[in-house]
Amino acid sequence: MSSTLAPATAQTVQLHRRAAAPAAPGPWSVAAVQALLDQPLLDLLHEAQTVHRRHWPAGDIELATLLSVKTGGCPENCGYCPQAAGFDTGVRAEKLMEPDAVLRAAQAAKDAGATRFCMGAAWRAPKDRDIEKVSALIGAVKGLGLQTCATLGMLEAHQARALRDAGLDYYNHNLDTAPEYYGDVVSTRAYQDRLDTLQHVRDAGLSVCCGGIVGMGEAPVHRAGLIAQLANLQPYPESVPINSLVRVPGTPLADSEPIDPFDFVRIIAVARITMPRARVRLSAGRQQLGEAVQALCFLAGANSIFYGDKLLVTGNPDVDADQRLLAKLGLNGQRPSAPGAAPAGRA
Repeated sequence: MSSTLAPATAQTVQLHRRAAAPAAPGPWSVAAVQALLDQPLLDLLHEAQTVHRRHWPAGDIELATLLSVKTGGCPENCGYCPQAAGFDTGVRAEKLMEPDAVLRAAQAAKDAGATRFCMGAAWRAPKDRDIEKVSALIGAVKGLGLQTCATLGMLEAHQARALRDAGLDYYNHNLDTAPEYYGDVVSTRAYQDRLDTLQHVRDAGLSVCCGGIVGMGEAPVHRAGLIAQLANLQPYPESVPINSLVRVPGTPLADSEPIDPFDFVRIIAVARITMPRARVRLSAGRQQLGEAVQALCFLAGANSIFYGDKLLVTGNPDVDADQRLLAKLGLNGQRPSAPGAAPAGRA
């Protein structure tokens, strides 16, 4: 679903944005975010790149690796998720991985150039004994010199503090979509449950990783609503993963119409403008974007990718492909490679 404007309305949108959007940190209305999304694409990209250069070094892309340390069997009914126990997706429930296996995966990620390692577990909400086991994994991964992130479901306040004490740097808990559309995606928890977990994470002194998913059948206003929700968190998240729905057979959203690639780029750009100091991460669905669209996303202000052959249980571009793309674009200190040349070494 494209969000383009006729030239005659471009000036109106610019005036709307100046009137509706705050000049400094403050609340973003859904209307103000929608006005940004509706700008002519090249104008939007110019604004996003200008904001990006003001706050981030040019060419800097964070490489983060995500590992499913406990796969499948989740009692939730999130319509996008192949790990839900109630969906027939071929994903089998597994126990929490052993520490040695997690440590090997973390070392391999570091050797490939990743600086952040995220561990995901398919729980609705972990029990305290689960937190103890994950805490041991966090300590082991920290010992390798990697930043640590975990996504384990809903947390109580004391659990967030325990993860902090174990050395966790970031906790991921996505809002998924706008509150008005949330009930169309999942009914086993409320939007406020997600906000409560984010508050527990903040109160514990952990950094927040929080984003959402597009391409789930939502309307453009819901995309604007998602970005407004994220930008209005106090403070907004340090990391903002933007996922394009991976349509997995057996999930309720498997037949959703894919998002238009240019609309995905728009969302990246608006995330950058509204959350200028956040790491905006290209996450699930990147494999389907192709190199040209990914390049536009980097131009729009994306400065982090999930890096590695797999994201939880869905595919991701392999490490060699990512290194070739970064080399072509001259990102992460790499010199752009000539056509057919081998990728330059990472700085």
